[in-house]
Amino acid sequence: MERPQGHASTNEANGSERRPATADTALELLVHGVGGTTPEEMLNDPRTVRITGDDTAAVFRRADDAAWEKEAEERPEEYRGKPVPEAYVWCNLTSGNGSRALWLLLLPFMVVNLAHWMRPTVSDNRRRTVRLYGLLVRLAGLTLTVLLVAAACEVALDLAAWQCAGERGCAEEHSWLGFLSPADPGDRDSWWSQPGRRLALASLVPAALTGLLWYLSQRTWSAYESQQPMSRRAEPDEEHSRAGLGRPGFWYGRRLVARLRAAHTAAGLLTVVAAVGTSAARHDRETGGPLALEALGWLLNATLVVGAAVVLWVVCRRGRSEKRLDQHLDATLVRWLPVGSLILLALTLVYAGWSRPGWRSDGRLPGDATFGGIALVQGLLVIALGVVAHLLYRTHPDTRTAMRGLAGPAVAMLACALGGVMSGGVAQRVADWLDGTGGTIDGPPVLLTWQASVIPPLLIVLLVLVGWLAWRTVQLRRLETAAVDGDYQGEPRDTERTRRIARTRAMAALTDRAPRIIGITSLVTLLLGALALVGAMATDKTPDKAADGAYAVVRGGAETAQALGSWLIGVGFILFVTWGRRAYKDPSARRTIGILWDVGTFWPRAAHPFAPPCYAERAVPDLTWRMATWTRATGGRLVISGHSQGSVLAAAAAWQLKPSVRKRVALLTYGSPLERLYGRWFPAHFGPAALSSLHRDVDCWRNLYRATDPIGGPVGLPGDCGPQVDREALKDPLAYGRTEEHPLPAPILGHSDYQADPAFAEEREKLLARLRPEVPGQRPEGGPEEPREPELEPSPT
Repeated sequence: MERPQGHASTNEANGSERRPATADTALELLVHGVGGTTPEEMLNDPRTVRITGDDTAAVFRRADDAAWEKEAEERPEEYRGKPVPEAYVWCNLTSGNGSRALWLLLLPFMVVNLAHWMRPTVSDNRRRTVRLYGLLVRLAGLTLTVLLVAAACEVALDLAAWQCAGERGCAEEHSWLGFLSPADPGDRDSWWSQPGRRLALASLVPAALTGLLWYLSQRTWSAYESQQPMSRRAEPDEEHSRAGLGRPGFWYGRRLVARLRAAHTAAGLLTVVAAVGTSAARHDRETGGPLALEALGWLLNATLVVGAAVVLWVVCRRGRSEKRLDQHLDATLVRWLPVGSLILLALTLVYAGWSRPGWRSDGRLPGDATFGGIALVQGLLVIALGVVAHLLYRTHPDTRTAMRGLAGPAVAMLACALGGVMSGGVAQRVADWLDGTGGTIDGPPVLLTWQASVIPPLLIVLLVLVGWLAWRTVQLRRLETAAVDGDYQGEPRDTERTRRIARTRAMAALTDRAPRIIGITSLVTLLLGALALVGAMATDKTPDKAADGAYAVVRGGAETAQALGSWLIGVGFILFVTWGRRAYKDPSARRTIGILWDVGTFWPRAAHPFAPPCYAERAVPDLTWRMATWTRATGGRLVISGHSQGSVLAAAAAWQLKPSVRKRVALLTYGSPLERLYGRWFPAHFGPAALSSLHRDVDCWRNLYRATDPIGGPVGLPGDCGPQVDREALKDPLAYGRTEEHPLPAPILGHSDYQADPAFAEEREKLLARLRPEVPGQRPEGGPEEPREPELEPSPT
């Protein structure tokens, strides 16, 4: 790609009056979708130049149009009425360098953050219930942080430092643990052999993990949330009609992210404090050690409780502030809460490392109930979240809403399940690795074994659901076969061709079955998780041992489930690590992971600060600034054209514009998930009311989709708005057999290459024709308003 000698947008940003020579020229701003692309492909030209932006996200033009403004002044007849295309490329925001593959470890955090935005549409009189919904999701996110750090403590402190290093046989199998192991009878122990000192040394691992999460959140915060949206004054009556995504502070959540990051960092450090300090304090109480040590243990535990209460207060105290651009940061809280927790951790390590010659590690590290307590709290939070979501849905029911408003609780349940599988998988694999000879250590807590044992029944349910989907696909393919024959009448029949088109349509329709699949999976996961928790608490034994004395079939089922579950959770963890390693080295695999983040990280970090960053907090302000400055500088026409996820960014950017500027903009979406995915799963921000307001606010909007597209679909606005926005489904393929225009078989395009369809150029020309060729320049701040031409009556496109 070439770069121009100067930036073409410099005069645009500074100009406040339109230029007469360029007022009749239109701009087409292209925004790509998931997976990303190159500016050369978007502009269909091998020579492109970057006119504004950086290596992360930028706007490109064709090299021939780089100096468009100057050439339009010199040769206005060549540019009058001609749309100048620009491409906004944002793929590096999600699928950049190899370090992005490490974001796979943050998957549970990303999923629980999505649950925050899935609340149903409500009226203004349910604000307290809405706040309660957000609070419950934030608390669920906090439990995931504690669970992750607790899993690291289980591996480093319990399995390695307490159990394996405390058993001579296990330590001999792993020479790197030899200096931590007690010596043989008659020999002198090493300084590190005392359990408290072993725990203090091993605690550096989970503490470092917490520090890494803080660092990643801080680094991405400066790269994403630091981009301020365009600051502007509200126009008359705008507050009453403003959609959620149009609020000034929606794409600027620095204050909340900073508060949550401090709270979650402190929670992680306090979890390490609890794992180390409570064990030492319990030993001092039970053995009647020195009074000073016992008193210090009580003091540290009391301080731990106070710290936990402060963390809960910070998480519960404040949610998102969207109605204004909140640039205030709680500097004292953000700085001193993590620092205070770090100081408490250092004091705890000194306390645990104090000499206790008679202390010996035996069995599992005290604190097995931690994982049970986390699982219980998570289950109660999900149930409470379901009740609140149901109450919100009842106030404004909409049959198009996914799972009748229960999508948020279901997704939160899946996030907790992912966290449990990841933590249990790590603990199981490390225990198997350390216990190579078998029987030398007790292994992970009983609950983790029970959780692994319920994975086979869950997989059976998933296989049943897959079978149901396959059956439904066969049924849909039969129905679509007749539809294909009707769409291509007069063509010679080709059975295989018809079957392929019908099968593609049937597979694309499976997207609409996702709510049922996720709902059933979440419900079964909740029930099986409750069963595992009850079994572990009631028996305090692994499933195979708890089944001793039962019927042979019960005992055999328990043994099979435990062995198979342990193997599956280990294999799943290995595949997870392998995928991340491959993505780190393989750009194509990294691009696939980037597609996942394109969908999952559109929303700001409102529930979990360690989730992957929200790329829209950079992309939406970029698009808003570009549209606002261009219309102000030229007074020309603008069509923002978004494909797939790019259509979501385009809509969000249009909502951020002033109403007077929004009326100068036309919206063209294709392969768009605005209603099919976002409208159903995120109804509070993309429901029928929000999309209808967008249709009213922009000058005109057209949407293209195909029946073979698994992602895009119709917007489906109610009343007369629907036909005005949605064009009837495009034919795919464009030709059934060989024709003069298509001498070779036309491909089935599905979600890609919408611009190859003649309907795309036709609809774009109609949008440009709808926009006035002469739009008065925007009134300068404090200056007199320019005379306006009469408004044109809207006409259906």
